[in-house]
Amino acid sequence: EMIKRMDPDLVGLQEALKGQLDDLEKEFPQYEVLGVGRIDGKEAGEYSAIMYDSERLKPLKSDTFWLSDTPEAAGTTSWGNRIVRVCTWALFEDRATGNEFYFFNTHLDHQSQPSREKSAELIMRRIADRETSAPVLLTGDFNAGEDNVVVDIVKKAGFKDSFRMLHPDKAKVGTTNGFSEKRGNAKIDYVFVDDGWKVEAARIHPAKIDGRWPSDHLPVSAKVSASRK
Repeated sequence: EMIKRMDPDLVGLQEALKGQLDDLEKEFPQYEVLGVGRIDGKEAGEYSAIMYDSERLKPLKSDTFWLSDTPEAAGTTSWGNRIVRVCTWALFEDRATGNEFYFFNTHLDHQSQPSREKSAELIMRRIADRETSAPVLLTGDFNAGEDNVVVDIVKKAGFKDSFRMLHPDKAKVGTTNGFSEKRGNAKIDYVFVDDGWKVEAARIHPAKIDGRWPSDHLPVSAKVSASRK
């Protein structure tokens, strides 16, 4: 119901299991899903999946890499994280405009700060090494508040938090709730944009659906348009 209300062209999903992704694809025939399970690089374990409106967007390339010293090796960890972490990306063509852009989606570790920092650095290198200069969107649960060095790493690479671009002074911005009324203080979920985008709207969504929370995090969203091809 939340996805229906938001009607997005792109969704960055975290902690999604194969059965949940199958349910979403049945519920939304216009959407398709990119990504792999983080345990075996196939279907085992959680995905950091990309769900996209196939009527609007055409994927040209896509892949997943592991947040470790061996990013091409499925199921690997290196930096103090006990749980396997991944980043899934895609190069899309916008069928409406012909423009191309990259979309990266990730979920950083919830315990290890060294892992979060090394993971952010790896993702920034992968983005810097992309094949074309097409604009980039970066989404994810970073498990890092706005004052964390992880966010500094992302910003120093040329990204801005879409929410803060429009709401620089907003105080109540916590994005976790643990399926309860108790909202955390830290904003740890982000839609980052590079200078190829104009941000038209950005929100944190605290809404319940029929008295139930859609997630243990509050969904974050941004409406963007290309400022350059």
